[in-house]
Amino acid sequence: MIETKTVKVANYQTLELIHQSERTLVYRGMNLENGQPVVIKLMGNEYPSFNELVQFRNQYAIAKNLDIPSIVKPYSLLRYNNGYALIMEDIGAISLAEYQRQFSVSVEQFWAIALSIAEILHHLHQNYIIHKDIKPANILIHPETKQVKLIDFSISSLLPKERTSLQTPNVLEGTLAYISPEQTGRMNRGIDYRSDFYSLGVTFYELLTGKLPFESEDPLELVHAHIVKTPPLICDVQVPKLLADIVMKLMAKNAEQRYQSALGLKHDLEKCWVEYEETGKIEPFVLGERDLCDRFLIPEKLYGREKEVQTLLDAFERVAAGQTEMMLVAGFSGIGKTAVVNEVHKPITRQKGYFIKGKFDQLNRNIPFSAFVQAFRDLMGQLLGESDAQLQEWKAKILEALGENGQILIEVIPELQSIIGQQPPVSELSGSAAQNRFNLLFEKFIVVFTTIEHPLTLFLDDLQWADSASLNLLKVLMGENQTGYLLLLGAYRDNEVFPAHPSIPSNFMK
Repeated sequence: MIETKTVKVANYQTLELIHQSERTLVYRGMNLENGQPVVIKLMGNEYPSFNELVQFRNQYAIAKNLDIPSIVKPYSLLRYNNGYALIMEDIGAISLAEYQRQFSVSVEQFWAIALSIAEILHHLHQNYIIHKDIKPANILIHPETKQVKLIDFSISSLLPKERTSLQTPNVLEGTLAYISPEQTGRMNRGIDYRSDFYSLGVTFYELLTGKLPFESEDPLELVHAHIVKTPPLICDVQVPKLLADIVMKLMAKNAEQRYQSALGLKHDLEKCWVEYEETGKIEPFVLGERDLCDRFLIPEKLYGREKEVQTLLDAFERVAAGQTEMMLVAGFSGIGKTAVVNEVHKPITRQKGYFIKGKFDQLNRNIPFSAFVQAFRDLMGQLLGESDAQLQEWKAKILEALGENGQILIEVIPELQSIIGQQPPVSELSGSAAQNRFNLLFEKFIVVFTTIEHPLTLFLDDLQWADSASLNLLKVLMGENQTGYLLLLGAYRDNEVFPAHPSIPSNFMK
């Protein structure tokens, strides 16, 4: 429902609500002292989270230090209720998404818009800024002058490269319909400025065809599509083939196959535009001839590990078909064991499975199940990012599995209480009885997440530091009562264990 109340922030007053989402309200307003038109962006939640506060400050801090004409200038960041109000310049523009709805974007109009955005990205990337949320809603265009500007730096990064963690699609940074494969956290690749080119490709695709390349109500389906599916070809006869090829190059799955510079993209667009204006068609030429990268980038891929990765992927395929398997990866510290294991993210996404990991610590060997607890606290965080309906389903399944003993697991996985609620106290047991009860309960708990709909991959790192209770639990999971749809991955430093160490495969099941 659109909110229409008037809001006053310091000497600024709102006049018209122009955008509303779950997290923000955007108004056209004015400075009451001098009548200057402004845009006022408020936080939508009455009690915003710490992360929302950080993101709101981030967009102000980044934009105010950029001397780029095509960036909407922020005037000030003010405290408002429990959050902030961002005061920005008002150039009388509307979002590109709204412009397309009102007027549609023809191929003739597309060229100037595309070149303007490419120029903006060039300046951003020269300042080592990754926007991470390029989409029509964050691109403004003036209906009359056709001036183009970029907004919303709330999740932008000032780093030349960053890593993203594996999250449920509902809480990923960015907009899922436009997000790059590496930004999903399931590609085992870092994020750099070329992530923006992928999102720009999706934006261009939508402008030229009127629809998104991938559409689904299921967030995991969208993530999987971005990672492995080829977008439908642009078959509109009004769109020149070479322009369609530029869009497809922007949307390449691997960053190394996209444009490597905004200037390279701009050169190809300008060349196409000139020919199109003069002759109405574009003669074929090699794309990227002037696409020179201005920084040293090493392609992110695994070298010499094809056999190991394929062995791992084959194991997951068997697990997705109903088996339970355990694989151990050995090697010195820093040799790349974790990098190999992380390659399993792609098929996990295809099967809508869960990947969780924990790490044993040499200094915490007296804490039983420490890596298991880390892994399942991570899983609870992923579940809490899902919809209310899905949470209710998980709650029912977990309670059915744990019965009246849920409090035992809540004591080691506090996040579980946010899903199943407070549980009644349980009777105390001692010695092996308590250990056996915990093992049985944890096994039932794990079974909840090992289904044909959601296979589970559990990665335990530094097994050489595992405590005896954790090793016993692993034996239980790999015992006769195997549940299926479970892949256990363990990594250990074989140079730091003695020949009889229980984490060595030949000794593990003794």
